[in-house]
Amino acid sequence: MTRLSKGYLIGIVGTAIWSATAVFIRYLTENYHVPPMVVAFWRDLFVTIGLTTVFAVFAPSLLRVERRHLKFLLFYGFVLSIFNSLWTVAVSLTGAAVATVLAYSSPAFTAMVGWRLYGERLDWVKVVAVLLSIAGCVLVSGAYDPAAWQVNPLGIVTGLGAGVAFAGYSLMGKASAERGINPWTATLYIFASAAALLLVYDLALGGLQIFFSEPPAVLRIASTNLLWLGSSLVGWGALVALALGPTIGGYGLYTVSLTYLPASVANLIATLEPSMTATLAYLFLGETFTVPQLTGGGLVILGVILLRIGEGRVPAVAPA
Repeated sequence: MTRLSKGYLIGIVGTAIWSATAVFIRYLTENYHVPPMVVAFWRDLFVTIGLTTVFAVFAPSLLRVERRHLKFLLFYGFVLSIFNSLWTVAVSLTGAAVATVLAYSSPAFTAMVGWRLYGERLDWVKVVAVLLSIAGCVLVSGAYDPAAWQVNPLGIVTGLGAGVAFAGYSLMGKASAERGINPWTATLYIFASAAALLLVYDLALGGLQIFFSEPPAVLRIASTNLLWLGSSLVGWGALVALALGPTIGGYGLYTVSLTYLPASVANLIATLEPSMTATLAYLFLGETFTVPQLTGGGLVILGVILLRIGEGRVPAVAPA
């Protein structure tokens, strides 16, 4: 298997695992009404605890990182926390359909910045793949319905901000690979810093709610009540499973794929997530497919196939 093929395989498997994230989050927010940013905090904290435990027992070397990389990893974690925060705000203000499309505008941002900073190719194949992925996400998420776009400007801004933040996350992953940081070590440190920052966000936004008789939606995504699940063993079990399964597997393998692929390519592969999530929702939540969803999923897959063919014909570009 070539290095490029290995990168595609890792990216697709990671995205498939990643796609289960929405199913777990939907279960927790709909059945237990846990504020999304409280879920994000515990998810990142459990990821940190889980990786630290596994590394301490089986691979202590992965716990160590050079001092000169600490500031970089802290900022990398900050970008992750901003992406998580903007995504939850966008969902609360615009709904899942529009937020998904806006967040998955990230391949376009990543392709442009990767072209300027890392010398990644930006040819017609990649442009067509970006357009196919965005069109596919519109169909899969249901954002083709004009009613879904009757939102306020703040929702649009935060949704696009989530797309920019995810592009930043992808490019930071590429920079981490070029620094020679082990991708699993990077995953541990960025989730640890993101968990600490999300704790601050929860306490700050949750604390502001006392000044309102009816807190606005942008504040209700967080809470100072971090023990929202109380004594629910099933709820806590779902939260731990979310962290140890799709979060570690998805984010971890996505970071690993960046050591093999250009950031723009890895980001485009990640746009398979909405289609894969729809498949899991069909299998486990009883949700049905619509014709637009099937068409959208096909467009995203076609974009990835087209990209793979195009990448395979051109030698890899050396890092700048």
